[in-house]
Amino acid sequence: MTRVLVTGAAGQIGREVVEACAGDDVIAADHAALDVGDRDAVLQTITSIAPDVVVHAGAWTAVDACEGDPDRAFRVNALGTRYVAEGARRVGAWVCYLSTDYVFDGTKPEPYVEWDAPSPVSVYGRSKLGGEWEVDGASATIVRTSWVCGLHGNNMVKTILRLAGEHEKLAFVDDQRGQPSFADDLAPMIRRLAVERRPGVFHVTNQGAVSWFEFARAVLEVAGLDPAALVAEIEKMVADVLAAFGRIDVLVNSASTFNRTPLEKVTERDWDSNLDTNLKAPFFLSKFAAVAMRERGVGKIVNIGDWAGIRPYPGDLVAPLGQ
Repeated sequence: MTRVLVTGAAGQIGREVVEACAGDDVIAADHAALDVGDRDAVLQTITSIAPDVVVHAGAWTAVDACEGDPDRAFRVNALGTRYVAEGARRVGAWVCYLSTDYVFDGTKPEPYVEWDAPSPVSVYGRSKLGGEWEVDGASATIVRTSWVCGLHGNNMVKTILRLAGEHEKLAFVDDQRGQPSFADDLAPMIRRLAVERRPGVFHVTNQGAVSWFEFARAVLEVAGLDPAALVAEIEKMVADVLAAFGRIDVLVNSASTFNRTPLEKVTERDWDSNLDTNLKAPFFLSKFAAVAMRERGVGKIVNIGDWAGIRPYPGDLVAPLGQ
């Protein structure tokens, strides 16, 4: 049985990874149990547990707050990863480090592949890139993902629903595109890449790219609200926001697509059996339905399959993981 240590185990992805490792000897370390920015604590924890694999999901992900406290951002996200990698080397453990689309500046008109040069423009992005540099990609797994949503923690689905209850009109940009990725779909692939000790960088996301405007409309629609009455489109982003965070957050999984040994499906909850992806949830709108309905208390939660008829948005920008 593989012994897996998960840092950041109370976070949005960390909690799902712990569940995905239910068949392993999994040790869940949340921030209260382990401050990854404390070298002594990290080394003591890892050497005493002696895991086979460390899934390092612990991070400070408050993007705006990182701008105001870069020292904390780098202490947790960069130095914290250095300490995890140091502890893992002492016991011969494999490290899987979770990173982000924020390592890119968002100016590339096409989706980003694993070999594109990072160029972060935010403190958060720079600190997470620092974490990537602290692990050796030849002897560790780096998983980048984007626009993470799920039942646990804060995310844009919950924010949209909260704002809809507080305001008569909402505004979202329509020229920033990305790929919403659900934590419970990411977790099994993260576990597999880690346990199989797959070296290198992998872009792991759900299929399909949308703008924030399309995303908000979808969330409201499946929550039983009227998007036309609530959501206004902003065609152009404010210049300083654009400069800070970029426009294109789409990642493609070329490293796995080029792999001659394709990775198997992560989930069988597939809205279309003809989609040849290996990280494949039902179309992400069906996930929005479940999350949104829970948050609003609208009726009972239907089976995912009942949402198979939801019209997908144009999927010209997709992210298959293997073929």
